[in-house]
Amino acid sequence: MGTYKEVDFYHTAHGRAAGSRDRHGMGFFFPVAKLWAAVCAVACVLLLPANQLEARASSAVVATVQGKVMSGTTSDLLKLSTKEGDMEIKLDSGTDTSSCKILLPGKQITVSLSHGTDGYLHAVQVTTEAPVSTATLDFSTSATVTGKIGDKTTSEIIYFNTPQGEMQIKLDPSTNMSGCKVLVMEKEYSITCVRGSDAYMHAVSISDTLTVNSPSAVGPAPTVPVNAVTASVSGTVAESTREDLLYLSTSGGEMQFVIDGSTDARSGMVLTPGNKLTVSYYNGSDAYLHAASIVGVKDSPSMAQMNTSDVATVTGTVGSKSSESILYFDTPQGEMQLKMDVVNSVSNCKVLVKGKKLSLTCTRGSDAYMHAIDITGL
Repeated sequence: MGTYKEVDFYHTAHGRAAGSRDRHGMGFFFPVAKLWAAVCAVACVLLLPANQLEARASSAVVATVQGKVMSGTTSDLLKLSTKEGDMEIKLDSGTDTSSCKILLPGKQITVSLSHGTDGYLHAVQVTTEAPVSTATLDFSTSATVTGKIGDKTTSEIIYFNTPQGEMQIKLDPSTNMSGCKVLVMEKEYSITCVRGSDAYMHAVSISDTLTVNSPSAVGPAPTVPVNAVTASVSGTVAESTREDLLYLSTSGGEMQFVIDGSTDARSGMVLTPGNKLTVSYYNGSDAYLHAASIVGVKDSPSMAQMNTSDVATVTGTVGSKSSESILYFDTPQGEMQLKMDVVNSVSNCKVLVKGKKLSLTCTRGSDAYMHAIDITGL
């Protein structure tokens, strides 16, 4: 009788068939019952709807590995060089890349793994050490550029190939990358950047969906630059927040930040309770901490078409469930839900807090949602 030979963990992860057998003396034996079982299994798979054939990853972590990102990595497949050898790991919609969106060759990362139904290992979470920056940023010099990531890019500096030439843009701990899944080579992105005291341009936000309505392109720009060394902290908006003072709940306790003419809130305009934010701040001469920039979490813009021939103007107040992506708007006729992905202008207000009275124009999109176009504070 033939003997069974176990398939190693790495080969199984790369989709090679498990259960192979050695062949000895009497030849290769395959029981008829098992043959029929295999045929039935294939038939069942063929009868499944197409959408049931998608690979699924288990949420159970089976291993954690460290290594360096290799060339050829895409937004769907991570190629990782480890001490044990090279690995190919699937990235899917369930992968948590919030702590590491930069997957450029040579970057050192840590990946927790699970098994997938496609035979591949799938990434549950990708993490890395955050970059550190002590440069002072001038938010009055904001610009948005589009292009592709160049091959000289490192984990600290993006070499960005634009139609106007190559730019060198630094990444900071406060860089908002909620608009892209991961950062990989030769893919097109839109970067909003400002000048730093170190003479570099610094990335404020990065999106892999190009749109003229960049989330950082709306809202009042800072009236004066920040000429102070800034630090960054992340947390959630607390109940006491008002238009001129942000209360932020952090892991170290509640902090207060003054919002003034120097604050750049264009990437984090909605300050309703529970919203997640990253705040760059500095010490003011009034003994308060002042917000230099506020960056929130925003969904990528939709591809819906707007019906610009049917625009309405409504008045109401900001609801407590509002986020950077959807404005819950309380009007005399009831609550409206308006997407914030195609906002053209924001005037007479820097931030939107719970209960803030607004007048806004909106239109319906092909996705059946109403979309806010112009927002005016009252």
